[in-house]
Amino acid sequence: MSVKRCDWVSDDPIYIAYHDEEWGVPVHDEQRLFEFLILETFQAGLSWITILRKRETFRASFNNFDYKKVALYDEDKVASLLQDTGIIRNKLKVKSAISNAQAFLEVQKEFGSFDNYIWGFVNGKPIQNDFSSMTDVPPKTELAELISKDLKKRGFKFVGPTVVYAHMQATGMVNDHTTDCFRYKEVQEA
Repeated sequence: MSVKRCDWVSDDPIYIAYHDEEWGVPVHDEQRLFEFLILETFQAGLSWITILRKRETFRASFNNFDYKKVALYDEDKVASLLQDTGIIRNKLKVKSAISNAQAFLEVQKEFGSFDNYIWGFVNGKPIQNDFSSMTDVPPKTELAELISKDLKKRGFKFVGPTVVYAHMQATGMVNDHTTDCFRYKEVQEA
């Protein structure tokens, strides 16, 4: 018996595992929130499957997304990352990972944690959407635009509203599984 998934999921095992195990599940771990933020910024203009296929190399290259270490990267580390064929070698995105790590630390100082800050936009509870088709799912929302504006004000880069909304979906701030997807109810109840 086949399982009904969201239409965007291909038959790629990496995509299936990501959809079935991670997408839409609420994330409150600081390092995982930072990981998704950085992966989403690198994804800008590319397909998500491209990023997922490179995820393990990204983890290795960026010290397992330890934001305290990433915040201290210097020009030698940037040069090294730009030679790393296992990641997206875009100088602006690599440098933004560093400045985003620094901004992440500043947000932690102000709010106690990035989790407190980002989840504060949804009052700590995931938004439960009820889309019947992926064509109904917006690429961005007014809330994503508000968060994007606030992140940019705090020094974050590559965090436009589409990137922010993708981050919200990935980290479970919104449940955008379609109502016919087997994960919809599971994520709703999580």
